[in-house]
Amino acid sequence: MSADDELSLLVIVIDTNPIWWGKKAQGEAEQFTLSKCIDAAMVLGNSHLFMNRTNRLAVIASHTQESRFLYPGKRWAFADLFGDGGSSMESNCSGSKDGKYELLTAINDAIAEEIKDLMTKTDMRGQQTETLLAGSLAKALCYINRMSKEVKANQEIKSRILVIKAAEDCALQYMNFMNVIFAAQKQSILIDACVLDSDSGLLQQACDITGGIYLKVPHMPSLLQYLLWVFLPDQERRSQLVLPPPVHVDYRAACFCHRNLIEIGYVCSVCLSIFCNFSPICSTCETAFKISLPPVMKAKKKKLKLAV
Repeated sequence: MSADDELSLLVIVIDTNPIWWGKKAQGEAEQFTLSKCIDAAMVLGNSHLFMNRTNRLAVIASHTQESRFLYPGKRWAFADLFGDGGSSMESNCSGSKDGKYELLTAINDAIAEEIKDLMTKTDMRGQQTETLLAGSLAKALCYINRMSKEVKANQEIKSRILVIKAAEDCALQYMNFMNVIFAAQKQSILIDACVLDSDSGLLQQACDITGGIYLKVPHMPSLLQYLLWVFLPDQERRSQLVLPPPVHVDYRAACFCHRNLIEIGYVCSVCLSIFCNFSPICSTCETAFKISLPPVMKAKKKKLKLAV
């Protein structure tokens, strides 16, 4: 199969949790803001498109209230994503003022506009403060499935997802997250993870199961260097590079009752739900278990000795 018959789709999921980024901007002297992270993701996306003219890109913002496509946006015709847009693509590309490729200029402008609109419309008065990462990954899988159905008969598409993670894990999303991981594994879709702050046990499992790379960035201002070094090459070229060694994977499961990560627990034999404390009735499938008690030993009657 020639290079033109093989499409490489990269979906970048960026954690845009405003609470985490706000604390990060206020707490450190050497500030690493969300805009710098978006700029690094733009450079990675542009470099991916430059690697081959058949490469495709999508960028999703994982927010606390929604998951939104930064690119392609609503104004992009679907044919443009395959290079068949014609006049529609010309209307999307307003032109380059610095000699840069017009498509890259249009993509960067669209991402900047969408992220600005997303952050200005954020209302943090609610109780939702966790990043909707599982929903963003599900949306990425749906987009990959849509793209795979639209390719030509003689073309093959290879897809991968890169997650740039900032905030901590949310145990409430454990089940949805694991469903997304196994769906990606079944479709042979790699999930890579670039973690900016504390380690993510869920993303460690996702990378290990799907064959991706997990990397915790040791120095956040050097994010772009790590993105280009580790995550720009595809799966076939990674074997030729010296990449960071694999990390120890935390395979602890989250219990269904309190959503805490546990090492030892109780598993329902019907629906495989996990609980940290024993319950005679499964709260998920409402199966009642018969508890086998140890047999009760009858007390032996003592024979009374008759006095002679």
